Amino acid sequence: MSQTIAPDSAPSTTASADPKRDAYWMPFTANRQFKKSPRLLTSADGMYFTDDKGRQVLDGIAGLWCVNAGHNRPRIVEAIQKQAAELDFAPPFQMAHPKAFELAERLVELTPAGLNKAFFTNSGSESVETALKMALAYHRVRGEGSRTRLIGRERGYHGVNFGGISVGGMVANRKMFGTLLSGVDHLRHTHDPARNAYAMGQPLHGAELADDLERMVALHDASTIAAVIVEPIAGSTGVLIPPQGYLQRLREICDKHGILLIFDEVITGFGRTGQPFGAQTFGVTPDLMTVAKGLTNGAVPMGAVFAKQSIYDTFMQGPEHLIEFFHGYTYSAHPLACAAALGTLDTYAEEGLLTRAAEMQTYFAEALHSLKGAPHVIDIRNLGLVGGVELAPLPGEPAKRAFSIFLDCWEQGVLIRTTGDTIAFSPPLIIEKHHIDRLIDTVRGALQRAA
Repeated sequence: MSQTIAPDSAPSTTASADPKRDAYWMPFTANRQFKKSPRLLTSADGMYFTDDKGRQVLDGIAGLWCVNAGHNRPRIVEAIQKQAAELDFAPPFQMAHPKAFELAERLVELTPAGLNKAFFTNSGSESVETALKMALAYHRVRGEGSRTRLIGRERGYHGVNFGGISVGGMVANRKMFGTLLSGVDHLRHTHDPARNAYAMGQPLHGAELADDLERMVALHDASTIAAVIVEPIAGSTGVLIPPQGYLQRLREICDKHGILLIFDEVITGFGRTGQPFGAQTFGVTPDLMTVAKGLTNGAVPMGAVFAKQSIYDTFMQGPEHLIEFFHGYTYSAHPLACAAALGTLDTYAEEGLLTRAAEMQTYFAEALHSLKGAPHVIDIRNLGLVGGVELAPLPGEPAKRAFSIFLDCWEQGVLIRTTGDTIAFSPPLIIEKHHIDRLIDTVRGALQRAA
């Protein structure tokens, strides 16, 4: 009699140098390559990680766009430790704890005027899902339930939940997962190297790309469109800086047609662009704004959505004992996350970190653009303390060249990030000039060795 082997009893085919590492399926990682040559971090402090061999590794990406204040900051550590001993969990449905309200008040003091309601989540992906649901529900509550269409942008990244990858526009994140949400369309991306290569700060050309939204209104009718979601700076796709006037034009079109504008500030929030939020740097206020990452300095998972008062007020109707918005998470406003966030805000305030990128951006930009002319470099983009260096791909092997630079830099004790064939930089906001010099010189050497 034939016997079928169940999937969970099939032998492992993973080529791993250490079977103790075989059980962990790593996210957004080349698992087979990693497990043959692991890169393990064991501690961190300030601008540096320490690996399992005792080497110090300069952090050129703030962990993963999130450790904006640097690692192992005393106020954050102490806040988490104290909170864990005092209140480990409080149910967020029909209950709360004081730090949730304290944190919300502290945050809306930093947001653009009008974004004065905070809804807490546990990640950037959850923040995006929450904002999309808020937008859809808002229109329905106000009697425009036909507004169900969501507009994203090509090359956009909005997390990895179904709503986020539906409005997102990075093909590798979408292609495996079926038809995704229906009723979604996408604006063109703003990457235009033919006109904007090597721009310092906002490129001059491309504001007219926002008029794609008018084309979609003509195609679908404004009465069917709920919201447009964009990143002020498209980070994960390779650091695409918005052209001058682009975000302003999007705001104007949304206002004209009654469409909500959502900014995904998971990467640009909390000082990355030289102001607390990208919305302030670019002078455009959205209707909803998503954050995470720098909210807690990466110490405890947490996200949030900021909403305008008018959106909140729209939901506040009907009998007072009934739930107004059927959405939330078990760990919304988790006590440890709130404590970490409050410690993070204290650290930002005491050290002026939410505006420090504005002070460092000229030195950072000049260092970054000194890579122009280095082997394989075809474009450089920057704003605040975020930068991208785009490389010519190896023929028929996309992303391989940049990944080889990543590995080379790791061997030299510097951590960078690559997305496709772009090297992305987003160092902690505490970075000093000598750190910038080492970061760029290490990349330069890796590029020369790859020539």
